[in-house]
Amino acid sequence: MTAFAQNLTFEKTSEGAWVKENGEKVFFYQAKTKSLDGAFSRADYIHPLYGLDGFELTEDFPKDHLHHRGIFWTWHQVIIGDKHIGDAWECRDFVWDVSEVTALSALGDALTLKTKTYWKSPLWLDEEENQKPFVEENTNITTYPKVDNYRIIDFEISLLAFAPDLKIGGSDDEKGYSGFSVRMKMPDDILFLAENGEVQPTINQLNAGPWMDVSGSLAAEGGKAGIVMICHPDNPVYPDPWIIRKKGSMQNPAFPGRQPVAVSDTTPLVLRYRLVIYKGDITPEQIKSIQRQFGSK
Repeated sequence: MTAFAQNLTFEKTSEGAWVKENGEKVFFYQAKTKSLDGAFSRADYIHPLYGLDGFELTEDFPKDHLHHRGIFWTWHQVIIGDKHIGDAWECRDFVWDVSEVTALSALGDALTLKTKTYWKSPLWLDEEENQKPFVEENTNITTYPKVDNYRIIDFEISLLAFAPDLKIGGSDDEKGYSGFSVRMKMPDDILFLAENGEVQPTINQLNAGPWMDVSGSLAAEGGKAGIVMICHPDNPVYPDPWIIRKKGSMQNPAFPGRQPVAVSDTTPLVLRYRLVIYKGDITPEQIKSIQRQFGSK
């Protein structure tokens, strides 16, 4: 275990790494490939993520969508030229080779988990029939100490292609879901709030502004808690459109949608998101203030 700043620590295991605050678990980063009886193999994601009272907020291998997993960032369409190289969203013909997991002190008392992952596939081989990487992913996950009744976790996902004419895209339908996603527990009283008030989920993408507050009976004793998802203004599309669901699915600021976009082999594609994990109530004014701080970084 390595101590950073005052309260946040980083602890490596054979499977990945824990981030803790004052000895209490915040989240686990899954670095080693994990599967369900050999199926739906995945790595490079967060689960479990805990609320401020220790309640487990995320799900892994949920029965309705066994390929969903905690906090994850993957794409249905991964294409080199005109060849589809697996489906990272569905954990099909796709490999996450996590080569580095380290931590360092960030600004103030924050802790940044730094990961390097090579994307591979059995459908993309070198001359010796070995899987060769086609994307280098560098992701920084920065955790801030708890303040009042909330904790902030920032994500910066950087993608650099190793193959020419590489593209990523969402589901090949009108929904177009993919990208940064939160597979959280969804109580019966789940509520969605955005900058203009309550939002009702729709089948396809909806435009609701730069943040989405998802709350309900998510505290250890059945009280109110939630997760706010915030998009950064420097993202390629801003604000990201939303795919939100009341049951049996994930919550997703969808990027790029159905139409694939290029991933450069010289300039990384960078995506940034902020999660605010809270217990009790958080006001729209508080969220807007946290959003402005995020946008200024």
